[in-house]
Amino acid sequence: MGVGQSATSADGRRVRGQRTHREILASAVDLGSREGLEGLTIGRLSELTGVSKSGLFAHFGSKQELQLETIEAARAIFLAEVIAPGLAAAEGMPRLRATLAAWLDYFRRDVFPGGCFFQAASLEFDGRPGPVRDRVVEIMGEWLAWLTELARACDPASDREPEQLAFELNAIGLATNWQRQLMRDGQELERAQRAFERRLGSIA
Repeated sequence: MGVGQSATSADGRRVRGQRTHREILASAVDLGSREGLEGLTIGRLSELTGVSKSGLFAHFGSKQELQLETIEAARAIFLAEVIAPGLAAAEGMPRLRATLAAWLDYFRRDVFPGGCFFQAASLEFDGRPGPVRDRVVEIMGEWLAWLTELARACDPASDREPEQLAFELNAIGLATNWQRQLMRDGQELERAQRAFERRLGSIA
């Protein structure tokens, strides 16, 4: 086999390895959303994907590394499903409304089969120090900071507190996920929409 053939073969293995890695992470995100990140073990993922434990160790090396990569994969999904649609709208109130609409649609379509991945991870790790908790805190901080920035852009000259609006909007979303996953009364999305409209109407 020539040098060119060896390089082509190596490239093919790399592409297949990257594809397998993405597929494993997609399964990890689904499993983590349903059973929690602590339930996301090499053994459990091996059962789910059919990839050997040794193969999974080659991709991740440890349970913690698997958890952290799963969090990053979930973050990428959230950015694509909620942040990106909002950014397509004009700045100010249209962008805030578009972001909230995308957030409700994310709940409606059950993008994560176990509900909001980050609410579940927040509850699971809020009292557990370590790198996994630290990363969840960073991501949730990013989300609150983004809501705050959107709120401030709605009325930059106002003396209203955008952090308070961000807190209240986030609380409505978290309550929506909780009621959708636990109570399943089928009215949570409509209630959330009314709550958002009432709160945004107060600053119009």
